[in-house]
Amino acid sequence: MEFLGGVVSDALEALVSFGSGLGEVLALTLLVSLVATILGVAVGVPIGISLALGRYRGKGALDLVVSVGMGIPPVLVGLFLLLLIWNEGPLGGMGLVFTPAAMVIAQFLLAVPIAAGVTAGAVKGLPSSALEQIEALKLGRWLKARVAVAEAGAGVAAASAAAFGRVISEVGAVLIVGGNILGETRVLTTLIVQESRQARFGSAVAAGVVLLLLSLAVNVAISRWGHRPVST
Repeated sequence: MEFLGGVVSDALEALVSFGSGLGEVLALTLLVSLVATILGVAVGVPIGISLALGRYRGKGALDLVVSVGMGIPPVLVGLFLLLLIWNEGPLGGMGLVFTPAAMVIAQFLLAVPIAAGVTAGAVKGLPSSALEQIEALKLGRWLKARVAVAEAGAGVAAASAAAFGRVISEVGAVLIVGGNILGETRVLTTLIVQESRQARFGSAVAAGVVLLLLSLAVNVAISRWGHRPVST
């Protein structure tokens, strides 16, 4: 109990002081995760709607890719991406190794299948009458997709929240391609890993609390957005 009491005391001290170092880590975490989520949702939601409503060749293969992507270990995504962007790799000339941009790409690759899979499930879960009405509309594909988003707004919000949850909690992929460099690529999850390894448990808990509050705030914002009426 004395040990745990000390950890809590150290965590509270770190939270109260909230130095510039933790603030920088928080800012980078929010930036990287939000950009990756927004891009992932922008790509994943249309894919999900096409899987739910579309009829085209290759749909089964795309569905399989999305299903595999939803469960792929993030560390593998990080490894494959690192091989591509390494100095001697196919994209080595872009200078992406150990940069926030590489972290965004890794998280984007993780977010897309989550957003697509959850969106597809939400649209398929609409009442059959709603699906029939969408199919009967004499509108272009994009307008039909907009109607589907309006009908399954809560599901699309859940897809966005799930995608954000996937990327904000990620450690392996961002650690591999980002390197956890102080002041450059260190985010809250990699900070927690580092502080825990060095037995600075109070700092690790403080970072964990900040991560939890950040995740809660973003998910509340997404939930409110999902319950707003969407004009068509």
